Amino acid sequence: MNEFFLNIKVYVGEHRNKNVLWVRMPNNQLFKNFLKTNISTARWSNTYKCWYVIDSFANRNFLQIEQKKYDGKSLYAKIAPINHLELKRYIEQLRLKAYSESTIKTYTIEFAQWLYALKDFPVLNSNSEQLRSYLLFCITELKLSENQIHSRLNALKFYYEKVLMQESFFFDIPRPKKTSSLPKVLSTNEIRRLFEVTTNLKHLMILKMGYGLGLRVSEIAALKILNIDSNRMLVHVQNAKGKKDRYVPLPRTILDDLRLYYKQFKPQLYLFETKPKNAISTRSIQLIFTSAKEKANIKKTVGVHGLRHSYATHLLEYGTDMSIIQKLLGHNSVKTTNVYAKVTNTIFSKIKSPLDEL
Repeated sequence: MNEFFLNIKVYVGEHRNKNVLWVRMPNNQLFKNFLKTNISTARWSNTYKCWYVIDSFANRNFLQIEQKKYDGKSLYAKIAPINHLELKRYIEQLRLKAYSESTIKTYTIEFAQWLYALKDFPVLNSNSEQLRSYLLFCITELKLSENQIHSRLNALKFYYEKVLMQESFFFDIPRPKKTSSLPKVLSTNEIRRLFEVTTNLKHLMILKMGYGLGLRVSEIAALKILNIDSNRMLVHVQNAKGKKDRYVPLPRTILDDLRLYYKQFKPQLYLFETKPKNAISTRSIQLIFTSAKEKANIKKTVGVHGLRHSYATHLLEYGTDMSIIQKLLGHNSVKTTNVYAKVTNTIFSKIKSPLDEL
């Protein structure tokens, strides 16, 4: 994986009236297979003698290219001119509030769906009854899922409450009830197997940091060398979800391996790099986890975020107070952390089924 990223050059361009990323790399089967495996839509251009992929958020993320600022240009053609200014104001307000580019894109696309539905009716004159009818249409006709409806509602709330400053606009509009799903958790034996089958030291450190510190995949990717305080045995997680910082304890059992990893891979800025001073992508971390899971013969449908879920659940089973786990995970409310009480084995192991008493 390191060889791939160290030997490729990526350029922004256009091809057949589409925005693309040109990928220049050594002309051999190893690189071709790696690119096609990770970006199945990659294509070869005979004209330019170069590979290219669609210029998307995911592809930029994987290829370690800086994300472009989302301007919503592709949406204007489908929206009545009378609402163009409001779409522009909407994007500007999101940017003033310092939302991430991915959130700006998601919110803008969701808001645009409402503008499409309004056609040439000015959104400034819309009322709550119109919005109720539209949301009912999304549920009954478009068959959007609860998560999609919530995403759309969040985008619309931002417009009426943060752009138009109409705090009471959504007072009479209910939210659909979300499906209450439980986190997917790996057992300690499965975690051990993941580590045993991972022979690449860098990959092993990524998995151990994810589980041993309860980090989100984006937090693993963003870790810098200076965030590791081996004297105090703490790790500083910076600018995490919600733009919050927190400290988490560094497991003593990982310190020697981390020092060995540092000597071998010599990262310069980020703890895990694909090339000097470029952080590993979240997509690469997901692939590392998926590969380890397959090698360990773990059949559970769990993603890399399962390492964080497992960290929280196992801490609870070892007797750690819920309020402490909340702080370690960086949750705003202990209510979010309480979900792990529903999957811990500590309570269930003490319960005897009536069947066992027969």
